[in-house]
Amino acid sequence: MTLYVDKRQALEETFLSADAELPHGKPRSLTRDAMRRLRGNKAAVVSLFVLGFILLAALVGPWLVPFDYETPDWSAFRAPPSIESGHYFGTDQNGRDLLARVLYGTRVSLAVATIATFVSVVVGVLYGAVSGFVGGRVDQAMMRFVDVMYALPYILFVILLMVMFGRDVFLLFAAIGLLEWLTMARIVRGQTLSLKEREFVEAARAAGVSTFPIILRHIVPNLVGPVVIYATLTIPEIVITESFLSYLGFGVQEPLTSLGTLISEGTDVLEVLPWLLLFPGAVLVSLLLAFAFVGDGLRDAFDPKDR
Repeated sequence: MTLYVDKRQALEETFLSADAELPHGKPRSLTRDAMRRLRGNKAAVVSLFVLGFILLAALVGPWLVPFDYETPDWSAFRAPPSIESGHYFGTDQNGRDLLARVLYGTRVSLAVATIATFVSVVVGVLYGAVSGFVGGRVDQAMMRFVDVMYALPYILFVILLMVMFGRDVFLLFAAIGLLEWLTMARIVRGQTLSLKEREFVEAARAAGVSTFPIILRHIVPNLVGPVVIYATLTIPEIVITESFLSYLGFGVQEPLTSLGTLISEGTDVLEVLPWLLLFPGAVLVSLLLAFAFVGDGLRDAFDPKDR
């Protein structure tokens, strides 16, 4: 009996080895190989630095700016951008420093996008992995539910939730995240259908491992590449959604602010105070382009056809 257990463990360790051996005996890791090719993508590398700078500015910037994002400067109403006054991005019609508001608004927009993406990834990965691995009627029923959810108008559904349950920023996290998992579930299901026929899964089944541990220990870790790529592309999509909702007045409410709220305020006074639209719009465009280039770089890096 002990000999059988030892052989079974050896077989399972063989199939579950994270690194494959190259002809010269050197270990080849998919993640290490992907990172090497990602570093060769200049647009993705530059975009990573841009994202790092924006993230760092959003986290620590509001404490470094000498003005508060919601406290007006009574001596500088509608002041244009100026180095002498200390209002580098100018002030709005209420005398509030625009730089402080852009930094704080970027923090709020990224927080909404990050938390909503995390919710959508967790729900989508678990739902898609269970659906694809179990298969049969369970898979059909779960995918039909996804099809029904896809048929609902996304933006209208989010607005309906906000109207029914209030315009709380935490509800905005949940509302967006619980609707963004549908595409993730489909992607994970397709990958799971392929993975469940692999030898290491068959070895785990032969070893007597039950369904849920197989999904968590053997299926989900092999989905890291597609999940990371889609999550990177989901964050800018949620930023756009949050900005659009804030622009319509259904998103982040005062005293908080976001990039969408700032752009909405800048649009109303574009002819008089153009800097109120220029600076938040430039930050939003830079953020979206950086995420797009990083997502494309990750997709190319993890593409098995390029290995």
